[in-house]
This record gives sequence, C-alpha cells and structure tokens, in this order.
Amino acid sequence: MKRTWGLVPILITLVVAGCGSSNSTPTHTSTKPVTSASFLSSLKQASNVASTVPANGDVNPYGIAQVTSSAGKLQAGQFLVSNFNDKANDQGTGTTIVQVSEAGTPSLFAQIKASSLPGACPGGVGLTTALAILPGGYVVVGSLPTTNGMSATAKYGCLIVLNDDGTPVSTISGPNIEGPWDMASVSHGADTSLFVSNALNGGAKAGIHQVDNSTVVRINLVSAAGQAPKVTSQQVIANDLPWVDNASALVIGPTGVALGANGTLYLANTAANEITAVPDALTATTPAAGGGSVVSTGGDLNQPLGLEIAPNGDLISANAGDGNFVETTPAGQQVAKFNTKQGAGSLFGFVVEAHGLYFVDDANNTLQLLH
Repeated sequence: MKRTWGLVPILITLVVAGCGSSNSTPTHTSTKPVTSASFLSSLKQASNVASTVPANGDVNPYGIAQVTSSAGKLQAGQFLVSNFNDKANDQGTGTTIVQVSEAGTPSLFAQIKASSLPGACPGGVGLTTALAILPGGYVVVGSLPTTNGMSATAKYGCLIVLNDDGTPVSTISGPNIEGPWDMASVSHGADTSLFVSNALNGGAKAGIHQVDNSTVVRINLVSAAGQAPKVTSQQVIANDLPWVDNASALVIGPTGVALGANGTLYLANTAANEITAVPDALTATTPAAGGGSVVSTGGDLNQPLGLEIAPNGDLISANAGDGNFVETTPAGQQVAKFNTKQGAGSLFGFVVEAHGLYFVDDANNTLQLLH
C-alpha cells in the first residue's frame, strides 16, 4: 500500500509549531478511563466481511455508505465502497464503487470512465471518501483525481452523481468544489444537505508543502425517484483549514464530517490533529475560520480521518496515525479507544450501527466489522 503515514512525527511537529487552526487556542484533553456508557467499550473484535477489490484491481478503499432503501442495484442493508487507487496503486486514479451484501458477497456497482462523465470534472476520476446515497436512489461520490498518483498532478475534481444502476447522470463542480475529500449527508423528504470537506485545493505547488485554504461547503439539493438531484444552493461554512502535501498519503487535510442532532457539524481537522465544531451548520451563512471551535485535540487523537456520530451521541473518529478508533464526547472528553491492530494508514471511512461499526481497511483492501 502506498499510503504509509511515515511522516507522522514530522507533521505533529509542524502542528505544534503553530500550523493548525488559527481561530482558537487548542487545549489538550486527557483521556478518561473507558466507561460502561461508551460505545467503543461494547465492541470486542474486528472480523473480515469481504474483499473490496473489483475485477479491474482497484485498491485503497476510502468511502463507505450503507443502503437504507432498495432501488435498482441498491439493496437495503448492503454497503457501497469507493476505491481511491488503481491496480498500479497510484493514488487518485481509482474508478470503482463496490457493493457488498450483508452476507459478505462483493459485486461491482459502478466503474466510472472520465470520458463518459455527463458534466465537468476537472482532472477526471479518482474516487475519494466522499460517498452518500440520496433520496430516489441516487449516489454521490467525490473525485480528487491525479494523472500519476502524485499531488503535483492533482486537479479540483468534482462530485459525481450516479443513478441506482451505477450510471453517472450529472456532476457537481465549480469554485466551491476543490478536491472533495469526505462528505456527510442529511435528508428530509426529497431535500438533502451535503457537507463536503475539500483538500489539496488545486494541487501542490513546487516548494509549498502546507497551505491553510481548505474549506467545508454545504450543498443543498432536491432529489426523488425519477428526479435527478438538483442543486438549490451552496454555502462555504468553514474555511482557512490546513492541508499538507504528502507523498505517501497524497494529502493530509480536513476529512471526516458528521452532523450532530443539535445541528452542529463536527470536523476531523486531520493536519491539525483535532476535532472542531461548526454551530448551526444547516443554516450558517458565514464561514467558521479554521473549522470553528476546537472540541478536542491531542490525547488519543492521532491524525483523525473518518468521523461519525455514535448511537449515544459521542463522536467516533478513525486515526490515520495508528489505526485506532477514538470516542470523544461532544464536550471534548476522550472516553474510549479501540486498537484495530492494523497500524497506521489502515483506516478511513466507516459506518456506525446500533451494535457495531463497519469500516474499510485499506491495509488489506477489505470491509471489516467491529463488533
């Protein structure tokens, strides 16, 4: 696997030197002992569910989304997984979405060709962690493409919209889409709000290794059965976030986004090694500098990537730096962690259920169940 995270100590040194969020002064939080109320403490082991490698050999699974309603190829309870690398392990060149049944049987949901895209997508196809399923059975996946797996060739990319048979029907691109890296979604009837974190805005320039210009954008759209998604508004709700050019990881930038029940959007600000909060994310009209207020930093956090809300309301994050899941309360207390024993660079996207956690493991290109 190309992504090794071998530069973690160097990155942490940069963050301590003041290269993280500038809107507040982080306070390191201590890790409390695991309590019976914590979600992670109820999970004991990880089990293999399925390989995520399709026939064309794509690797490096990043995004995951669970199907809630059957439509076309989509079957309720199954999972979609997006691949970021091609068979040659070049980052930003993966073109496939794999569907995995509850019994662990993988099949190809979509293989996306840049030449067949129905709209603009600067740079082509390289499927990221940004993956969501909308009302009407439409699938949205992020693309942050490269031509050779290196950040110097990265382009802005787009969001690709597919129907329930895996056929691209439109793209979402433009000045607010600059390397879509991860995404959260919330739907009410036919209306959906997407929260998209952007990284590596336009690719690395020679001699420049860190830039504080990443964003989170809220995209409102409407979709329904037979009604392809239509964008109704876009609003940047967080800006001035750091991303770091990294040969092993392509980019280390803002990743996981998760919407709390109170309308607060939580963000895994990976390069700054922190979780931040943007209040009133569904209605905010002014960007929160640096990703908003710092919820938690340091402690067991080690370059958090994926981020989800647990059934008890806590935040579950996936560490790039050591392969641990960490549970943090909305008040910032780190209350539990789980070591997958896969090591650095193995975790990215995951889905939380009432009694378990499904995650992609790109150390061995599989879907795993933590239970």
